[in-house]
Amino acid sequence: MPLTVGTAGHIDHGKTTLVEALTGKNTDRLPEEQSRGISIDLGYAPLELPDGTRLSVVDVPGHERFVRTMVAGASGIDLFLLVVDAGEGARPQTHEHLAILRLLGIERGVVALTKADLVDEETLELARAEAEELVPGAPVVATSARTGAGVDELRAALAEAAAGVARAGADGPARLHVDRSFSVRGIGTVATGTLWSGSVGEGDELRLEPRGRVVRVRSVQVHDRAVERAEAGQRVAVALPGVERHEVRRGDVLATPGAFRPSYRLDVALETLADVPDRVHVHHGTADVVARVVRAGERFAQLRLAEPVVAARGDRVVLRAATTVGGGIVLDPAPPRHADEARMERLERGEVLVHAPVRADELRRLGVEVEGEWAWSDEWLAELRAELEARIAAADPLDPGVPVPSEPWAEAVVPRLGLERRGAKLYRPGAAAELGARAEAAAALEAQLGLDPVRVDDAALARFLEGEEKLVRVGDGLAVSTDAYERARAAVVAECEANGRIALARLRDILGVGRKTAQLLLERMDADGVTRRVGDERVLRRRA
Repeated sequence: MPLTVGTAGHIDHGKTTLVEALTGKNTDRLPEEQSRGISIDLGYAPLELPDGTRLSVVDVPGHERFVRTMVAGASGIDLFLLVVDAGEGARPQTHEHLAILRLLGIERGVVALTKADLVDEETLELARAEAEELVPGAPVVATSARTGAGVDELRAALAEAAAGVARAGADGPARLHVDRSFSVRGIGTVATGTLWSGSVGEGDELRLEPRGRVVRVRSVQVHDRAVERAEAGQRVAVALPGVERHEVRRGDVLATPGAFRPSYRLDVALETLADVPDRVHVHHGTADVVARVVRAGERFAQLRLAEPVVAARGDRVVLRAATTVGGGIVLDPAPPRHADEARMERLERGEVLVHAPVRADELRRLGVEVEGEWAWSDEWLAELRAELEARIAAADPLDPGVPVPSEPWAEAVVPRLGLERRGAKLYRPGAAAELGARAEAAAALEAQLGLDPVRVDDAALARFLEGEEKLVRVGDGLAVSTDAYERARAAVVAECEANGRIALARLRDILGVGRKTAQLLLERMDADGVTRRVGDERVLRRRA
């Protein structure tokens, strides 16, 4: 079973050096990291264990300025490798990293006492006793990356810890929280992350959230090796054709379409380390989002997020202000707008309550039988209807509609909204376009129209008047009157029927207009399917 181990520990306690001793790979890839001798960003390496297990290692920075990066790396790991300098003992980031691991529910791991060759036996035993008290039950291994002492024992301890880890979600929908994106010549944009659940393979369609964009996977690698499919628990790199590098960033999620939906609210059961202020940074997956904390009793809160995150029930979040102040377990990843303590208590007891749309398959896995493909609450439907009504009220009177939601649940939900669907938009039943306050501008424009193109800065008004057959748009932001265009069209048809073709100069002379006007009219006739350009002349299309 694929698993990921994450390092933790104070700066300069030797995490990266120890990872290199274990794996043979220096995870400090940035020039600044190599010149300064400290980790700044996340590093990755594969680790072969004595029993044949292959772990993915995420090496995190230990400086207090990069705790947010540490949380991004720790999210999604299965076990920890806590690194403590045998000569210094536990330091501030040792304690904060350990608190973060506990908030994330990562219970199994190993403590490595590094630089053991630089201390005497008494100091080493004191460090061991402190580590055993700090992480009760975790094996403690004295190591020296310089001499290699204890490295084999550390591998064996990691193998034993990994054997006791059970990862859930292998059969669920795919979810990969992106921690890096970069471009590769000949391949394009590549996104990397730990695969939290499901599997990913070549040709799969995924949704890039929270943007809602559907992308296709060209190829998949696990630690620089091409694979047919990557499994939950592995460090994965996916190539995404047609996606620009700037379109994918840390905090984004690649997921099975329709399995997860971005949300601006999370209901959570809290675990606090200190007083939780009203505003915090919420760390979920690789995302770091500012949020307002709305308490619901002593044990619960609704996190109202400045940006949407993609979460599922049972996920864990870390809350930070100046330091780590607590965390929480997600009870509902898309709850109602109000913070309801009684509802959160029911969720904590294991009741399955639905607000925003959830796939019926997910509910059936939880033992709840429902009809149809999607389930949602009446309250959520009313919220959506009110939101769409407000957007329709604010829409341009010339096109008083709003786009149909692009979410996978749209086909099931839209017929229940009481709105009229016309193509890709929703309207109030019987709603029609109207000029409204533009009536005076429309009349003034119509008075100017003739054969010479007139500039129309209001594109929506031009489209409306064209639909009313009051004008014909030519070129970019220009228009002529409908009568004038029809006269020009008739002249072109007559000339082509008589002589087989017409040149731009000939139309200019027939109409008595400038060359630019004749060119714009002919280009519009090409677009309308009246003519077809052959060299410098036009001929009639058959249907014309």
